[in-house]
Amino acid sequence: MNIIDLINILYKGVQVYSGILIIYALLSWFPGAYDSKFGRLIARICEPYLRLFDRLNLRIGMVGFNVMIAIIVLNVVATLLERILIAIAY
Repeated sequence: MNIIDLINILYKGVQVYSGILIIYALLSWFPGAYDSKFGRLIARICEPYLRLFDRLNLRIGMVGFNVMIAIIVLNVVATLLERILIAIAY
């Protein structure tokens, strides 16, 4: 496996996890959605990562920006990791 394959896997993983985070955020629009089997599964996947951002108090009124900031941080870390991997490889 070369470095390009590793970077592609990294970005696919970030895309999938970002999509799951978006689904988690959309579930908040539906009452009781987190109580379904699907909602519990998504919450089990997302909440450990989102707890990192709970201390930042990213709410303005009734709107929370935790998921948006979490996605941005995830993409920034993936980009930094990509640059590190490329620097190591070459």
